[in-house]
Amino acid sequence: MGMATMAAFSVQGACGLSVNQSCVSDCRDAGIWIRTRRDIGMRNSSSSSRRELEDGKQRCLFTRRIGGCGGIRCVASEPKVKTSVDDNEESVIPSVANPTSRDATAIASNIKYHAEYTPSYSPYKFELEQAYVATAESLRDTLVQRWNETYKHFQLDNAKAIHYLSMEFLQGRALLNAIGNLEVKDAYSQALQRLGHDLEAVAEKEPDAALGNGGLGRLASCFLDSLATLNYPAWGYGLRYKYGLFHQSITKDGQKEEAEKWLEMGYPWEIPRHDIAYPIKFFGKVVENYNGKKEWLGGENVKAFAYDVPIPGYQTKNTISLRLWSTKVSAEDFDLDAFNAGDHEKANLAHANAEKICYVLYPGDGTLEGKILRLKQQYTLCSASIQDIIARFKEWSGAKFSWDNFPSKVAIQMNDTHPTLCVPELIRLLIDEEGLSWDEAWKITQATVAYTNHTVLPEALEKWPLELFQKLLPRHIEIIEQIDEKFLTFLASKIPKDELEAKIKSMRILENVEVPAAIQSLLPVKPVKADIISKSNPKPDPQPKTDKVETKKVEKVKEEPLPPKPAGAVRMANLSVIGGHKVNGVAAIHTEIVKDEVFNDFYKLWPEKFQNKTNGVTPRRWLSFCNPELSKVITKWLGSEDWVLHTEQLAGLRKFADNKELHKEWIAAKTARKEKLAVYIKDRTGYTVSPSSLFDIQVKRIHEYKRQLLNIMGVIYRYKKMKEMSAKDRKAKFVPRVCMFGGKAFATYWQAKRIVKLITDVSATINNDSEIGDLLKVIFIPDYNVSVAEVLIPASELSQHISTAGMEASGTSNMKFVMNGCILIGTLDGANVEIREEVGEDNFFLFGALAPEIAGLRAERAAGKFIPDPRFEEVKKFIRSGVFGDYNYNELLSSLEGNSGYGRGDYFLVGKDFPSYIECQEEVDLAYKDQEKWTKMSILNVAGSYKFSSDRTIHEYANDIWDITPSAVP
Repeated sequence: MGMATMAAFSVQGACGLSVNQSCVSDCRDAGIWIRTRRDIGMRNSSSSSRRELEDGKQRCLFTRRIGGCGGIRCVASEPKVKTSVDDNEESVIPSVANPTSRDATAIASNIKYHAEYTPSYSPYKFELEQAYVATAESLRDTLVQRWNETYKHFQLDNAKAIHYLSMEFLQGRALLNAIGNLEVKDAYSQALQRLGHDLEAVAEKEPDAALGNGGLGRLASCFLDSLATLNYPAWGYGLRYKYGLFHQSITKDGQKEEAEKWLEMGYPWEIPRHDIAYPIKFFGKVVENYNGKKEWLGGENVKAFAYDVPIPGYQTKNTISLRLWSTKVSAEDFDLDAFNAGDHEKANLAHANAEKICYVLYPGDGTLEGKILRLKQQYTLCSASIQDIIARFKEWSGAKFSWDNFPSKVAIQMNDTHPTLCVPELIRLLIDEEGLSWDEAWKITQATVAYTNHTVLPEALEKWPLELFQKLLPRHIEIIEQIDEKFLTFLASKIPKDELEAKIKSMRILENVEVPAAIQSLLPVKPVKADIISKSNPKPDPQPKTDKVETKKVEKVKEEPLPPKPAGAVRMANLSVIGGHKVNGVAAIHTEIVKDEVFNDFYKLWPEKFQNKTNGVTPRRWLSFCNPELSKVITKWLGSEDWVLHTEQLAGLRKFADNKELHKEWIAAKTARKEKLAVYIKDRTGYTVSPSSLFDIQVKRIHEYKRQLLNIMGVIYRYKKMKEMSAKDRKAKFVPRVCMFGGKAFATYWQAKRIVKLITDVSATINNDSEIGDLLKVIFIPDYNVSVAEVLIPASELSQHISTAGMEASGTSNMKFVMNGCILIGTLDGANVEIREEVGEDNFFLFGALAPEIAGLRAERAAGKFIPDPRFEEVKKFIRSGVFGDYNYNELLSSLEGNSGYGRGDYFLVGKDFPSYIECQEEVDLAYKDQEKWTKMSILNVAGSYKFSSDRTIHEYANDIWDITPSAVP
């Protein structure tokens, strides 16, 4: 601080006595601690390194113990900035550890304590980044205490626990969620105000944890929130990806991928557990020792180290853990001799191979190396987690330890097929490490493990090359072969002999692999063709053959070479169904498709295994915390905040649906969020949108079956019709609309990336068309994630869930939109079916073919009988005209043409559903013009959303699959 600035301050001692300028200079030269309302402090020996006060509004507080004076303080001559806190501006907040306080003053002290004594940044400043980390560390103190109490209680209670394994956990930001669940938002807001910061601005500095991609990971995170809130004993298990999936930016060429940097500056919510590490093995060979026991020797060895992220419950002390695994090798594996010899790459090879396992979520698997890495990831998750589960079971069992009790204390849920290796890994550990027999290990495994299916898409029902499995996991392929053979033996005892061969082909784990001899003997004997008999058992020909005839015979053999034998594969979904005791779908229609189509043969064999568990989302994050304006209105009209924990109370809004006063408050709450989103869009994209427009949003992973292509083609049709009208006519016909898109296309999914490119090209054209103005805007929100969703969803009015019927398992974003008073336009697919039932048919915009019709429509297309609507052809022609730029969209549009073939024939029925889609959009415009009607529809959507709380879903899992009960910390 320069002398000119210093002179602008009157100075007093903390005891109230006057202090002259020379005292200030003496203190300055002595190296006094400086305190500002925005800067916690810096120690200086010269005035040149002091921070300049911003806008003359901050007050420096010099604090130092000088004799009987408790310190001196410097009070700005500028008027004080008023805050909501009666904070005695002249007081000094001490740096004191108050790890579990709920008082604003004590919390402020604890934040300052972490800024000084748990420093992640230089202590010479306290800007937003430093404030965020110190605040997170302050809050983490409470979480750690509660985490310790929770698991100590679980251990003493020795309750059965669920262990939820998932390749994705899309957590989002933790700060505001934790503050909300602990119900200390006001206290933290006041504490940060006293330190010169705003809570929301501080929270904005938190990066989203890059641990997931879409609905699969977000569902897993909602489940953890509900498990903690409902006091169920639980652990989440995942991988600690260093770079996540990717950070998405949008350029003139479309989507650009860059590595995520969420861990670059550290992650204050994770707690390294240096004492928890487990060995993981790859490659090598399996040998049988002298007593017949199998041993897996040699190969590549790594270690999985644990990092815990505390997950607090709402209105409870219970705080559970998301345990993430990171891989590395020991220092001994660094080849120091090679390094000193200059071969640095060889020296670090073992470390590099270990660490890259947890670099990227879903690494590209178009190469052998990519496939190996993906399978390594899946095995690491399963092996480390199951070793951890077994170790805890032994510890918590104590003197009562018995393997017979394992299924009564441990439940394992496999979230999709990625954790399928839980089945052979648990068997391997029980047999090879613990000495159990095959029958004992198999019985325990089947009673413990359950499987959630999330998709009907063939590419997601994972298959791994048998050769790769044999190379990377030699012991596991032995176990899988044994499971396969035992299952075939069981199948043969249940299936009529004439059906057995077909059932084996569809149901066995190993594909394109010779059936074991014991099973082959059970199959009906096939009649052997005469020419085959003659080749295998040649007989002397009674008639001598000429050379010419013999030549022709040889030529015939050459003309008909045997086709190459298909490569063997391991079908992970089949292994999950066979290895687990329960299989569930995630929406009513999806579960029926699972039973009737995907796993129909298994369902006929084991109908008791199959269940439905419709997905849900946490109402805390997805309504109460992210939409405070609407939440306040709901609380007022329902009379309390109990609905946050008991969402069935939301149904009480139905009796107020026609109330004009509620309408007024409802519209005001929605408008407030729309205005915030408009500011956000301007900041992120540079485009200006009007909050008075209809906000139409489709945000989800970019995929052909989710049909963002149908959406943007509808926008293009709308734009073309506008251009053909006079200004007066277009204003009369069309409601002003902002069409928003968000989502990531997988880096090697070129068709999805072409869809992103088309959306951004259309956006650039329409948004700069002065004729159209605010009547139509198209916005692509880059790098869609949980934090972006928390801004978009509360501001939404229309949300598009328009997948080809029968292809979306459930969806969870549809639930979040409905919970925030957004109206859906969609097909009868996934959870849309149940949402429409709950909110009412009149409050849902329905279009498109139905799931039972899809197969017939594809067959009709393949037969060349489909005639596209002229409006659909008009849009394709308009795109090809170059109006949206010179990019060649033929490869994208050709996928909608032809009748069959890879990438052709409009497999996802965009052309078939296009007419009903654009007609349904006209219904949307008409409904939106009647704001009274629209507002009532919005209220009834929230009232009907209560079923889609993840609390309801978790109770169903707990009762029907896991057999666990709540265990609340006293």
